[in-house]
Amino acid sequence: MIVRYTAVFVALCFSSQAAQPSAPSPISAPLRELPWGQLNFLQTTDTHGWHAGHLQEPSYSADWGDYVSFGQRMKERADDEGVDLLLVDTGDRVEGNGLYDSSHPKGKFTSEVFKEQAIDVLCSGNHELYKKNTAEYEYLTVVPNFKGNYLASNIDIFDPKTGDKVPLAPRFRKFTTKNQGVRILAFGFLFDFKGSYNNTVVQTVEDTIKEKWFQDAIRDKEIDLFLFAGHVAIRSKEYDAIHKAVRQVNWDTPIQFFGGHTHIRDYAKYDSTSYALESGRYMETIGFTSIDGIKTGGKGAVFPATAGPTFSRRYIDNNLFSFLSHTRLNESNFHTEHGQNVSKYIHEARKSLRLDHLHGCAPQDYWLNRAPYPSRDSSLTLLKERILPEMVVDDKRKDKERLVLINSGAIRFDIFKGPFTRDTTFIVSPFQNGFRYIKDVPYETAKEVLTLLNNNSPIFERLSPELQASALAPPEQVSITRNTVFTSNDNEEDLTTPPYDGHSGQVPLQSNSKRKDKNHAPNLTPGYTTKDDAGTDGDDTIHSPISFYRVPNCIQSEVAMPKEQDGDDRKPPETVDLVFIEFIQPWVLLALRYLGEEFVEGDVAGYAGDKSFTKMISEWVEENWEKDC
Repeated sequence: MIVRYTAVFVALCFSSQAAQPSAPSPISAPLRELPWGQLNFLQTTDTHGWHAGHLQEPSYSADWGDYVSFGQRMKERADDEGVDLLLVDTGDRVEGNGLYDSSHPKGKFTSEVFKEQAIDVLCSGNHELYKKNTAEYEYLTVVPNFKGNYLASNIDIFDPKTGDKVPLAPRFRKFTTKNQGVRILAFGFLFDFKGSYNNTVVQTVEDTIKEKWFQDAIRDKEIDLFLFAGHVAIRSKEYDAIHKAVRQVNWDTPIQFFGGHTHIRDYAKYDSTSYALESGRYMETIGFTSIDGIKTGGKGAVFPATAGPTFSRRYIDNNLFSFLSHTRLNESNFHTEHGQNVSKYIHEARKSLRLDHLHGCAPQDYWLNRAPYPSRDSSLTLLKERILPEMVVDDKRKDKERLVLINSGAIRFDIFKGPFTRDTTFIVSPFQNGFRYIKDVPYETAKEVLTLLNNNSPIFERLSPELQASALAPPEQVSITRNTVFTSNDNEEDLTTPPYDGHSGQVPLQSNSKRKDKNHAPNLTPGYTTKDDAGTDGDDTIHSPISFYRVPNCIQSEVAMPKEQDGDDRKPPETVDLVFIEFIQPWVLLALRYLGEEFVEGDVAGYAGDKSFTKMISEWVEENWEKDC
């Protein structure tokens, strides 16, 4: 008999410390229990090197060693109850944290950390493929580390030893779960990514599913569940195509999709026996989903022929309070020796990389999407008004009027009041792009480039299909298509949800002033308040909502330009230096071409000594913020 746990609220006293010594202790909060079923999954995605956890956010302060212990304890609980638990990861494990980006070579420590988790199905993200050495390391090291569990259904690589084009990893995997005997056919996909380094080839999903090997695989009659692990948005043309292809030949076998890439919590229903889960970003979320009522051809329990499968989900906040609660253990018996050793390794790696080295103390919080742009609390405003004008300077052309462009996606995370460390620098912007410029661009043309970059003009994709304007902004904005603003009225909030547009996976709850009983709900910590296709009860931790503001694809600083508001009576210059971060060069050149200019790559030169943007940020903090936190 499968034991089912209904969603109930629990509040426990908590005193456990997170494994990393500098991490804050999690805060006790009301929790919903996990809806265990016959087959259960834990998912991570878009971890981007955050294996040490969040050292300034209690809600997400568990590290990868804690997750190793959590995975083992959850599997033990599954075994005790005669059900199955599988672990899935859907890519983008690299770039985004000092633990990955500051080592030489990059990923020296994180690859060792990551392999310690017993993951049953995993795939690549797009960040694993941007650079030659990252893709080769994935092929030569990460894939073998997982002994057939790593799947690459639509990615090939040119073998660095032979030069032959070969699959990055096996195309699919068929296996049977140990307790219930569920026969699973698993695949690993990447969205239609066109920006990989030229040592890899990403075939479109639409073309891949037409191939004979895929069509033969989905016609296998000895299957109880299809599993698609993908670095793919779960509301996308790619997953729509896969779902349609499977249903054309197999109309009733359950399908479980796992997604990634858009950095949100979301759960989508494709049909009554097909669901998809996406589990956030940056080690904030451990996704949990379960399926009950699978008819198996293996050794598991026999279910009535009339009983259809049921699907459930939960988004677990990545902290020890949640982990202990869901395993029904305590501080004395939760941690495993294996997990503790992983945590110690992370701590020593951080020490060797000097990630706690202090550059300065942020005087306030600066938000990427939690505050509107422009505003004093926006990190993009700080970037536009201070950092870009003061740091993006070329001594040879410092007196020349210039427009400085950068994409908002170059900023990856918020800045919290307090220590701004070496680690923070990589967290805020891990990319090593420098700045480039085109000299003497007609001002009347140059000033129109920002507008083209920000209005998501179809000209980019029409003239160059790989240049999607949406790639310039934070990944979350692919799915979150509108602002969601939480307001309060003397703390008399009525936690109700706004209309759901079917696309925004994590929508903060809205407020009104109808509630008169201030004791109606406990004091809640701010956090995710997700609305998805299954409702509003997906988050394991009950939070107060956080506002989300969309930001433009790019921002621009005008430097050494006339300023009418300051009484500057100079006329606008005839020409300017058009300066831009290296990543957006293809978009800039295409925009200039559309505007009638004939600039080409040969007209582009390095600017500010080719210093990386990451380095500029750390130097600006050193020069402008005090060190007494």
